[in-house]
Amino acid sequence: MQTLSGHLVLPDQILPGTVTFSEKILTVSANTSVPDRYILPGFIDGHVHGGNGADTMDGVEAIHTLARFHATHGTTTILPTTITRPWADVMDALRAVAESVRTQCAGGPVIHGAHLEGPFVSPHKLGAQPPYAIAPTEDRVTEALATGCVKVVTLAPELPHAEQAMEQFVAAGVRVSMGHTVATYEQTEKAICHVCSAGGVAGATHLFNAMAPITSRKPGPVTALMCSDAYAEMIFDTHHVHPATFRLAHKVMEDRLLFVTDAMRATGLPEGPSQLGGQDVIVKDGAVRLPDGSLAGSVLTLDVALRNALKTGTPLVKASALLSSNPARYLGLTDRGTLETGKRADYVVMDSSFMVQEVWVGGQRIH
Repeated sequence: MQTLSGHLVLPDQILPGTVTFSEKILTVSANTSVPDRYILPGFIDGHVHGGNGADTMDGVEAIHTLARFHATHGTTTILPTTITRPWADVMDALRAVAESVRTQCAGGPVIHGAHLEGPFVSPHKLGAQPPYAIAPTEDRVTEALATGCVKVVTLAPELPHAEQAMEQFVAAGVRVSMGHTVATYEQTEKAICHVCSAGGVAGATHLFNAMAPITSRKPGPVTALMCSDAYAEMIFDTHHVHPATFRLAHKVMEDRLLFVTDAMRATGLPEGPSQLGGQDVIVKDGAVRLPDGSLAGSVLTLDVALRNALKTGTPLVKASALLSSNPARYLGLTDRGTLETGKRADYVVMDSSFMVQEVWVGGQRIH
C-alpha cells in the first residue's frame, strides 16, 4: 500500500488530503497538512498521432516511443491515431496498435486501442490528411474491426455507405466521431440520431476544425454537435481554437467536451521542418503548418492544454475534467478518470504552477 498527499482534484472540489492505493485507490481522506502540489486524475488522450520523433503509422516501437513521451506530460491512457494513407498502410498501423494493446508499454501509459482517423473522411475536407480518402464499405469496416483494437473512428457522415458503417462500428462498441466533413447541419443531426438509435455514442473529431463554421443561416455540423448529446474533442493549443471559442463550447457542452492533443511526430522536438503522413510541414511558434499555411496537426501536450484552460479562467476542477473524467465517460472507461475509491490509481502530480512532477499508472510511478 502506498500514499500520496497534496491538494486532491476531486470531481466536485479541491481537497487537501491523502490517497492510499495499490493498483486501485483504496481511500481518499482529508489531511490538513499536505505538500504544496496538486494531484489530478491521469490524463486520457483519445487522439494522438505521434511525439518525440515517432508516429503511429511507423509500427509498434514507434507507438511505444510516442506513448512514453506523452506519459511524461501526464497522459496515463492513450489512443494512438492513424492518418489517411493507402488502405494497406492503415491496416498495418491498426495491427501494430493491436499488438501494442496486447503487450502494453513498460514505463508508459495504458494503450487502450486505436483512433481510426483516416481514411473514411471527405476528400473535400482533408485538412492535413493526405489524399487517400475512401468510402467506409462493409468489407473495409469488417477488416478494420477484425483487428480488435478500434475504439474511435472518425467518419464523414455524408460519405457513401456511412450509415451502414455507423451500425457496424456501434455494434462493435466503437465511438463514431464526425469529422473531416462537408456535412450540413441536417446531415450531421441525422447521423447523430442514427448512431444513438443504434445504441452507440456519437462524438466529433477536433470540434471547429475540418468542418464548416457556424453562420446565421447555415448552422453547420458544429451546431448539430453542440445542441445534441454528442461528445466533442478539442485541440486547445490556442492555434486551432481561440480561447473565447473554447469558453463558448465549454459553456454549452460542459462534460461533453474533452481535450485531445492531435500531436504529431515533431511534438517535443525543436521547431523546424518535419513530416506528417508523408507530407512536409513546418513547426514554428508552436504551430504546425503545411507549405500553404494551413494548420497540420499540433505539437500540443495535455499538460499545456490544462494550463491553457486555466488561463481562460476555467476553474481547476472543470479544467481537470476536460482531460480525465470527460474522455473517460466518452470512451466508456468507468474504472478511471476521477480520484475515487475503487478507480485505477492513475495520477498526475503537478506543482503550484501546474508543471508535471510525477506520473502514476495503475499504482506504479512511471515518471
